Amino acid sequence: MKHVKYYICAFLLLMANAPIVSAQEDPGAEEYFGTADMPDMVKWLPAPPEAGSPDFVADVMRYMWGKEQRQDSVRAAMAVRDAKFSLQTIMNEFSEPFGLQISPDGTPEIYKLLLDATTTCYNVCVLPKKHYMRRRPFMYFNEHTLIPSKEAEHRTDGSYPSGHTILGWSSALLLMEINPEAADTLLARGYMFGESRVIAGYHWQSDVTASYIAASVAYAKLHTNEKFVEQMAKAKAEFREKKYGEVPKKRRK
Repeated sequence: MKHVKYYICAFLLLMANAPIVSAQEDPGAEEYFGTADMPDMVKWLPAPPEAGSPDFVADVMRYMWGKEQRQDSVRAAMAVRDAKFSLQTIMNEFSEPFGLQISPDGTPEIYKLLLDATTTCYNVCVLPKKHYMRRRPFMYFNEHTLIPSKEAEHRTDGSYPSGHTILGWSSALLLMEINPEAADTLLARGYMFGESRVIAGYHWQSDVTASYIAASVAYAKLHTNEKFVEQMAKAKAEFREKKYGEVPKKRRK
Protein backbone atom coordinates (compact mmCIF):
# COMPACT_ATOMS: atom_id res chain seq x y z
CA MET A 1 0.00 0.00 0.00
CA LYS A 2 1.30 3.44 -0.85
CA HIS A 3 2.20 5.75 1.99
CA VAL A 4 -0.83 7.28 3.69
CA LYS A 5 0.64 10.77 3.13
CA TYR A 6 -0.09 10.39 -0.57
CA TYR A 7 -3.79 9.97 0.08
CA ILE A 8 -3.90 12.99 2.37
CA CYS A 9 -2.37 15.21 -0.30
CA ALA A 10 -4.53 13.76 -3.05
CA PHE A 11 -7.75 14.47 -1.21
CA LEU A 12 -6.86 18.18 -0.94
CA LEU A 13 -7.63 18.42 -4.63
CA LEU A 14 -11.24 17.39 -4.08
CA MET A 15 -13.97 19.97 -3.57
CA ALA A 16 -14.74 20.65 0.07
CA ASN A 17 -17.71 22.97 -0.47
CA ALA A 18 -19.98 20.75 -2.56
CA PRO A 19 -23.71 20.67 -1.76
CA ILE A 20 -24.47 18.72 1.38
CA VAL A 21 -26.38 15.43 1.18
CA SER A 22 -27.04 14.09 4.66
CA ALA A 23 -26.07 10.49 5.31
CA GLN A 24 -28.86 9.79 7.79
CA GLU A 25 -31.43 12.53 7.19
CA ASP A 26 -31.89 12.48 3.42
CA PRO A 27 -35.61 12.05 2.65
CA GLY A 28 -34.75 9.65 -0.17
CA ALA A 29 -32.97 7.18 2.10
CA GLU A 30 -34.65 3.81 2.65
CA GLU A 31 -33.40 2.08 5.78
CA TYR A 32 -32.78 -1.65 5.67
CA PHE A 33 -33.21 -1.79 9.45
CA GLY A 34 -34.51 0.70 12.00
CA THR A 35 -32.80 1.55 15.28
CA ALA A 36 -34.76 -1.09 17.20
CA ASP A 37 -33.63 -3.78 14.75
CA MET A 38 -29.92 -3.08 15.11
CA PRO A 39 -27.72 -4.79 17.72
CA ASP A 40 -27.84 -2.78 20.97
CA MET A 41 -24.34 -1.49 21.72
CA VAL A 42 -25.27 -0.85 25.34
CA LYS A 43 -25.64 -4.60 25.83
CA TRP A 44 -22.49 -5.86 24.12
CA LEU A 45 -19.83 -3.14 24.26
CA PRO A 46 -18.25 -1.82 27.49
CA ALA A 47 -19.27 1.60 28.73
CA PRO A 48 -16.89 4.46 27.95
CA PRO A 49 -13.89 4.75 30.31
CA GLU A 50 -14.44 6.41 33.66
CA ALA A 51 -12.39 9.47 34.58
CA GLY A 52 -9.15 8.45 36.29
CA SER A 53 -9.09 4.94 34.81
CA PRO A 54 -6.10 3.75 32.72
CA ASP A 55 -8.28 3.77 29.60
CA PHE A 56 -9.31 7.36 30.26
CA VAL A 57 -5.65 8.34 30.67
CA ALA A 58 -5.08 6.81 27.24
CA ASP A 59 -7.98 8.92 25.92
CA VAL A 60 -6.36 12.06 27.32
CA MET A 61 -3.03 11.18 25.75
CA ARG A 62 -4.68 10.68 22.38
CA TYR A 63 -6.49 13.98 22.76
CA MET A 64 -3.08 15.65 23.18
CA TRP A 65 -1.86 13.73 20.14
CA GLY A 66 -4.80 15.06 18.16
CA LYS A 67 -3.96 18.64 19.08
CA GLU A 68 -0.41 18.08 17.84
CA GLN A 69 -1.74 16.78 14.52
CA ARG A 70 -3.50 20.10 13.97
CA GLN A 71 -0.08 21.64 13.41
CA ASP A 72 0.09 19.68 10.15
CA SER A 73 -1.96 21.92 7.87
CA VAL A 74 -2.62 19.11 5.38
CA ARG A 75 -3.93 16.69 8.00
CA ALA A 76 -5.87 19.44 9.73
CA ALA A 77 -7.58 20.35 6.44
CA MET A 78 -8.64 16.73 6.02
CA ALA A 79 -10.08 16.64 9.53
CA VAL A 80 -12.12 19.76 8.77
CA ARG A 81 -13.47 18.23 5.58
CA ASP A 82 -14.31 15.00 7.36
CA ALA A 83 -16.33 16.95 9.92
CA LYS A 84 -19.04 17.65 7.32
CA PHE A 85 -21.39 14.78 8.09
CA SER A 86 -22.84 14.02 4.67
CA LEU A 87 -22.85 11.53 1.86
CA GLN A 88 -21.36 14.28 -0.30
CA THR A 89 -18.29 14.18 1.95
CA ILE A 90 -18.03 10.44 1.42
CA MET A 91 -18.26 10.87 -2.35
CA ASN A 92 -15.62 13.60 -2.26
CA GLU A 93 -13.18 11.76 -0.05
CA PHE A 94 -13.61 8.11 -1.05
CA SER A 95 -14.02 8.28 -4.84
CA GLU A 96 -10.29 8.42 -5.51
CA PRO A 97 -9.29 5.43 -3.36
CA PHE A 98 -12.38 3.61 -4.67
CA GLY A 99 -11.15 4.06 -8.21
CA LEU A 100 -14.32 5.60 -9.63
CA GLN A 101 -16.09 8.92 -9.19
CA ILE A 102 -19.28 8.34 -7.19
CA SER A 103 -22.31 10.54 -7.84
CA PRO A 104 -26.14 10.31 -7.88
CA ASP A 105 -26.24 10.66 -11.66
CA GLY A 106 -23.01 8.93 -12.69
CA THR A 107 -23.28 5.89 -10.42
CA PRO A 108 -26.92 5.74 -9.26
CA GLU A 109 -26.79 2.14 -7.99
CA ILE A 110 -23.64 2.70 -5.93
CA TYR A 111 -25.04 5.98 -4.64
CA LYS A 112 -28.30 4.33 -3.57
CA LEU A 113 -26.41 1.56 -1.81
CA LEU A 114 -24.29 4.05 0.13
CA LEU A 115 -27.25 6.26 1.00
CA ASP A 116 -29.47 3.48 2.30
CA ALA A 117 -26.72 1.41 3.92
CA THR A 118 -24.93 4.25 5.74
CA THR A 119 -28.28 5.53 6.94
CA THR A 120 -28.95 2.08 8.38
CA CYS A 121 -25.49 1.71 9.90
CA TYR A 122 -25.82 5.03 11.70
CA ASN A 123 -28.79 3.60 13.61
CA VAL A 124 -26.45 1.41 15.63
CA CYS A 125 -25.18 4.46 17.53
CA VAL A 126 -28.51 6.11 18.35
CA LEU A 127 -29.27 4.23 21.58
CA PRO A 128 -25.78 4.35 23.16
CA LYS A 129 -25.42 8.06 22.43
CA LYS A 130 -28.60 8.77 24.37
CA HIS A 131 -27.79 6.22 27.07
CA TYR A 132 -24.29 7.43 27.97
CA MET A 133 -24.43 11.12 26.96
CA ARG A 134 -20.67 11.26 27.36
CA ARG A 135 -19.09 14.70 27.47
CA ARG A 136 -16.92 15.49 24.50
CA PRO A 137 -13.20 16.29 24.91
CA PHE A 138 -13.55 19.99 24.10
CA MET A 139 -16.19 20.26 26.83
CA TYR A 140 -14.10 18.36 29.36
CA PHE A 141 -11.04 20.55 28.80
CA ASN A 142 -13.04 23.71 28.05
CA GLU A 143 -11.02 24.28 24.89
CA HIS A 144 -11.95 25.09 21.32
CA THR A 145 -12.01 22.45 18.63
CA LEU A 146 -10.61 22.58 15.13
CA ILE A 147 -14.11 23.62 13.96
CA PRO A 148 -15.46 26.07 16.59
CA SER A 149 -18.64 26.78 14.61
CA LYS A 150 -19.87 23.22 15.30
CA GLU A 151 -19.32 23.23 19.05
CA ALA A 152 -22.73 24.53 20.14
CA GLU A 153 -24.72 21.89 18.27
CA HIS A 154 -22.55 19.06 19.64
CA ARG A 155 -22.79 20.04 23.30
CA THR A 156 -26.12 18.25 23.65
CA ASP A 157 -25.11 15.22 21.57
CA GLY A 158 -23.33 12.35 23.31
CA SER A 159 -19.73 11.62 22.40
CA TYR A 160 -19.88 7.81 22.66
CA PRO A 161 -19.85 6.39 20.04
CA SER A 162 -18.85 8.54 17.07
CA GLY A 163 -21.45 8.82 14.31
CA HIS A 164 -18.87 10.28 11.94
CA THR A 165 -16.60 7.29 12.43
CA ILE A 166 -19.49 4.90 11.78
CA LEU A 167 -20.23 6.79 8.56
CA GLY A 168 -16.61 6.67 7.38
CA TRP A 169 -15.84 3.08 8.37
CA SER A 170 -19.11 1.64 7.04
CA SER A 171 -18.55 3.50 3.76
CA ALA A 172 -15.06 2.02 3.48
CA LEU A 173 -16.40 -1.50 4.09
CA LEU A 174 -19.23 -1.10 1.59
CA LEU A 175 -16.97 0.26 -1.14
CA MET A 176 -14.37 -2.43 -0.42
CA GLU A 177 -16.97 -5.09 -1.08
CA ILE A 178 -17.75 -3.49 -4.43
CA ASN A 179 -14.08 -3.13 -5.37
CA PRO A 180 -11.96 -5.59 -3.34
CA GLU A 181 -8.79 -4.59 -5.19
CA ALA A 182 -8.95 -1.17 -3.51
CA ALA A 183 -9.32 -2.61 0.00
CA ASP A 184 -6.05 -1.23 1.37
CA THR A 185 -6.62 2.34 0.25
CA LEU A 186 -10.28 2.38 1.24
CA LEU A 187 -9.62 1.00 4.71
CA ALA A 188 -6.75 3.43 5.22
CA ARG A 189 -9.05 6.33 4.35
CA GLY A 190 -11.85 4.94 6.51
CA TYR A 191 -9.51 4.63 9.48
CA MET A 192 -8.27 8.18 8.98
CA PHE A 193 -11.87 9.39 8.85
CA GLY A 194 -12.23 8.19 12.43
CA GLU A 195 -8.91 9.67 13.51
CA SER A 196 -10.09 13.01 12.17
CA ARG A 197 -12.61 13.14 15.02
CA VAL A 198 -9.83 12.90 17.59
CA ILE A 199 -7.77 15.50 15.75
CA ALA A 200 -10.76 17.84 15.53
CA GLY A 201 -11.33 17.52 19.29
CA TYR A 202 -14.89 16.25 19.05
CA HIS A 203 -14.30 12.67 20.17
CA TRP A 204 -12.20 10.61 22.53
CA GLN A 205 -10.17 7.78 21.05
CA SER A 206 -12.35 5.23 22.86
CA ASP A 207 -15.41 6.73 21.10
CA VAL A 208 -13.74 6.18 17.75
CA THR A 209 -12.43 2.69 18.54
CA ALA A 210 -15.88 1.55 19.65
CA SER A 211 -17.33 2.96 16.44
CA TYR A 212 -15.04 0.92 14.20
CA ILE A 213 -16.45 -2.17 15.93
CA ALA A 214 -20.04 -0.91 15.84
CA ALA A 215 -19.85 -0.06 12.14
CA SER A 216 -18.43 -3.51 11.38
CA VAL A 217 -21.30 -5.14 13.26
CA ALA A 218 -23.85 -2.96 11.44
CA TYR A 219 -22.19 -3.86 8.13
CA ALA A 220 -22.54 -7.56 8.93
CA LYS A 221 -26.19 -7.03 9.88
CA LEU A 222 -26.86 -5.50 6.46
CA HIS A 223 -26.04 -8.81 4.81
CA THR A 224 -29.03 -10.47 6.46
CA ASN A 225 -31.37 -8.23 4.44
CA GLU A 226 -32.33 -9.47 0.97
CA LYS A 227 -32.92 -5.98 -0.40
CA PHE A 228 -29.41 -4.98 0.63
CA VAL A 229 -27.92 -8.07 -1.00
CA GLU A 230 -29.81 -7.27 -4.22
CA GLN A 231 -28.68 -3.64 -4.19
CA MET A 232 -25.09 -4.67 -3.53
CA ALA A 233 -25.24 -6.90 -6.62
CA LYS A 234 -26.49 -3.96 -8.68
CA ALA A 235 -23.73 -1.74 -7.32
CA LYS A 236 -21.06 -4.32 -8.18
CA ALA A 237 -22.42 -4.69 -11.71
CA GLU A 238 -22.47 -0.93 -12.17
CA PHE A 239 -18.89 -0.65 -10.97
CA ARG A 240 -17.68 -3.30 -13.41
CA GLU A 241 -19.54 -1.61 -16.25
CA LYS A 242 -18.28 1.89 -15.45
CA LYS A 243 -14.74 0.85 -14.59
CA TYR A 244 -14.06 -1.92 -17.07
CA GLY A 245 -16.81 -1.61 -19.67
CA GLU A 246 -18.26 -4.97 -18.69
CA VAL A 247 -21.80 -5.36 -20.00
CA PRO A 248 -24.22 -6.64 -17.32
CA LYS A 249 -25.56 -10.15 -18.08
CA LYS A 250 -29.15 -8.93 -18.15
CA ARG A 251 -28.33 -6.77 -21.18
CA ARG A 252 -26.86 -9.58 -23.23
CA LYS A 253 -28.98 -11.12 -25.97
